[in-house]
Amino acid sequence: MDAVLRKIIAELNEAAAEHDAGQQDRLDRWRVLEPDAGEFLWFLAQSVGARVIVEIGTSRGVSTLWLADAARAVGGHVLSLDTDAEAQRHARRTVAEAGLEHHVEFRVEDGGAALARMPDGSVDLLFLDAERVEYPSWWPNPYRVLRQGGVLVADNALSHPEEIAPLRELLLREPHLTCTTIAVGKGELVALRR
Repeated sequence: MDAVLRKIIAELNEAAAEHDAGQQDRLDRWRVLEPDAGEFLWFLAQSVGARVIVEIGTSRGVSTLWLADAARAVGGHVLSLDTDAEAQRHARRTVAEAGLEHHVEFRVEDGGAALARMPDGSVDLLFLDAERVEYPSWWPNPYRVLRQGGVLVADNALSHPEEIAPLRELLLREPHLTCTTIAVGKGELVALRR
């Protein structure tokens, strides 16, 4: 990752911290990915050779930048889904500023509905960073769309364990998944499809 992209991400993290500090309602916050969690995602995406990355929950595009840079390194692309059109407009501008627009497709769309239409085994890395309580209603699509060797990552595994617990239980029931929690950012629940 080059210095220009790191600077853009750092500036976005600073702006988000300033913005979020003044917001009482959680839904009004930008809730961007923490730098250590971003670096973890970036490393993981390249490690598994993730050419097809699906991100559900764009926010302001910090995670999108990390994932798009990883995708660029392996000749892949990111599909970023969010129901917040304004957040996606902001993320689109930032991704273009970083020169990564050819590696990202943005869609204002419900993540669960999008997953339901995706083919089996078509996703290398699925990153879930949306409304956590909705994940179980999307089942079994988050598992179904993963290719063998593909990885699912869900943010907020340590900051909101009670909201992630139903997804964790579903993942643990699948005999072809190996799950763990990585203590970076707000905690990343990670599942590898064997």
